[in-house]
Amino acid sequence: MGKWLGAAVGVLLLIGAGLYGIGVGWFVELDGAGRIEGAMLPERVTADAQNARRAAAEAIEAGTDRQILFGDLHVHTTNSLDAFLMSLPILGAEGAHPIADACDFARYCAALDFWSINDHAEVATPKQWSEAKQSIRQCNAVAGAADNPDMVSFLGWEWTQAGLTPENHYGHKNVIFRDTAEDAVPRRPIGAGGVIGAVFAGAPLLSRIGAVLAAPGGDRKRWMEWAAYNEGVTNLKPCAEGVPVRELPDDCLENVATPAELFAKLNDWGFDSIVIPHNYSWGLASPAGTRWDFQLDESQNDPNLQILVETHSGHGNSEEYRRWRAVTYDAAGEPICPRPSENYLPNCWRAGQIIQERCLADGEDAATCEGRAADARAKHLRARGAGHWVVPGATPEDWGDSGQCRDCFLPPLSHRPGGSTQYALAITDFDNAEASNFHFGFTGSSDTHFARPGSGYKEFGRKGNTTAVGAPSPDIPQILRPERAPPQSAAVEINPDDIPGFARVDTERQASFFTTGGLAAVHAENRSRGAVWDALKRRETYATSGERILLWFNLIQDSGRAPMGSKVELGATPTFEVKAVGAFEQKPGCPEHVHDGLSPERIAELCMNECYHPSDVRRRITRIEVVRIRPQISPDEDVAELIEDPWRTFECEDDANGCSVRFRDSEYPRSGRPATYYARAIQEPTPAVNGGGVRCEYDEAGNCIQPNFCYGDWRTEPDDDCLAEVEERAWSSPIYLTPPEWRTAGR
Repeated sequence: MGKWLGAAVGVLLLIGAGLYGIGVGWFVELDGAGRIEGAMLPERVTADAQNARRAAAEAIEAGTDRQILFGDLHVHTTNSLDAFLMSLPILGAEGAHPIADACDFARYCAALDFWSINDHAEVATPKQWSEAKQSIRQCNAVAGAADNPDMVSFLGWEWTQAGLTPENHYGHKNVIFRDTAEDAVPRRPIGAGGVIGAVFAGAPLLSRIGAVLAAPGGDRKRWMEWAAYNEGVTNLKPCAEGVPVRELPDDCLENVATPAELFAKLNDWGFDSIVIPHNYSWGLASPAGTRWDFQLDESQNDPNLQILVETHSGHGNSEEYRRWRAVTYDAAGEPICPRPSENYLPNCWRAGQIIQERCLADGEDAATCEGRAADARAKHLRARGAGHWVVPGATPEDWGDSGQCRDCFLPPLSHRPGGSTQYALAITDFDNAEASNFHFGFTGSSDTHFARPGSGYKEFGRKGNTTAVGAPSPDIPQILRPERAPPQSAAVEINPDDIPGFARVDTERQASFFTTGGLAAVHAENRSRGAVWDALKRRETYATSGERILLWFNLIQDSGRAPMGSKVELGATPTFEVKAVGAFEQKPGCPEHVHDGLSPERIAELCMNECYHPSDVRRRITRIEVVRIRPQISPDEDVAELIEDPWRTFECEDDANGCSVRFRDSEYPRSGRPATYYARAIQEPTPAVNGGGVRCEYDEAGNCIQPNFCYGDWRTEPDDDCLAEVEERAWSSPIYLTPPEWRTAGR
């Protein structure tokens, strides 16, 4: 009897161990870095591209020998936990996309000149970091001669911080390094931990086993890989605090809570690096009330590292400032829900409207319903980013376009004006002995989570070229949206900390705001790594919304041109010059060299059978807009009065060679204060994925009465790209002017 009992116990233990092993992924291998399939591009391909740009520069008399190169400095693979989650069958996604996919996509599908890897550091295992370094080196190894590679690949990561209040929210920052050798990069990426770490935390063991056993469609292998991934993340041990970076073990998880600590650690390493804040106005990741002020303080800003800002990405455009706010505060610091204003309906106000409408429909009196509306507004604010949970049963259609900027270009979800690029350039920190300002250069990016750098080369593939994901069937558990409680005419109190992961935020409406993303462009001496890096460091960069628009913006001086990104001391009237040439119209399919370099299966799965394939016809630049910003010289100056957008507008002739304008600012020398200028080149309207956002039908009063969302799940057909016409554009980096002997102290 004892023998049989022992055997039964042994069998049960084996079964238990097997279930545990399934749950933690003992029986699967993760994808790793993958295999780079594409070799170096034929020299004629890069030569033809550069000759076309040089010919355009000569035709418009740009007057420079520098090359314009295009890249993407914000790229995720399934080494990022959120990207891995999006690759699961429960979200109808494609499966794994390792770093090798990003290399092949950047070179062959998107035809980029440079890119960087930026997986989230908060959950990066030593194995993943090692694979990232190895894969980036391999991608560079097949690029050809160092002085003229077909593409430059940079190593980096994303520091992904998310605060619950504006005061402790610093946002996401991409860190990239000039070099890739083992002795020229940190031994560990540096993450943010904290709130974002909790969001990215692995699921409990039983949940993992349950997910494996109940996997929709029977795709057990991918779920087991997910379990293995989670096991690797949850086994990471935090690095000891207060220990110099070079004395820490390689296999610990290094997280810091503030930019100051991040900059200090990067400076301790001493490697040549750049930190790029990304889309700080994006309301999915930034709390209401977010403002750049909390980062301009000298303790949280390193102007030698943080020299560029991402002003456009696959999450939308963060350029534009507006007066309205999602929340204001009374004298005691208590949050107040602002009333609606032109082109903006606060989410908190809409919460009150929904409850009030229900209350009146139930036959309650007006006073009672107004009281419930006020209560709903207050509860929405207290729930922070989870405010959409306080109204039971509310659908995205109920919320409509609340919280959205109705008159911005491709805005992110719930745009935060205090996190806009224009606001950053207008504010001044007066707490230092010398008042300080941000002096950013501009970049654009994809922020792809499917290893597709530069995914905006054609407007197609909403499912794959954007981050719109969701359950392919209503029968699958909805992990990215809240369960809908029965509608009622009273709001409920919500503690956002009780809501798990991404269900806490407004992922349903977010899907309508994902775009194919933007690009970073540089004016470089040549194609080498050093030349691209030097252009980034001197801020001779510009951003585009995805189109390869050619753009030059210069200050004209007796001594020559000062290009975009320059800081110039000047007392006289400045003269500026803007030149822009439209992007090439695209031909269908992929060029011949892509079919020579990649297998048909690779082209179908990775490029989705569409590549960068330019014709010889360029789109028209319709106008040039110039923005002037005069940074604060006293704390009581209204930022809105300092941002002149547009300050000048120049209509362009229908000229195949592009558009060229020259202008002066006679007010500058008389004003006696610094001024910042940048140019926008606007291209003729063309269809874009999610170009219409919420796609509302409005009544005469400007209210959204019929939204038409583009969902990431089964409610929108996967092959529906939700196209709408937009005016694609490029933004030059600013030129910063300061009067001679300008002194900031004492102001």
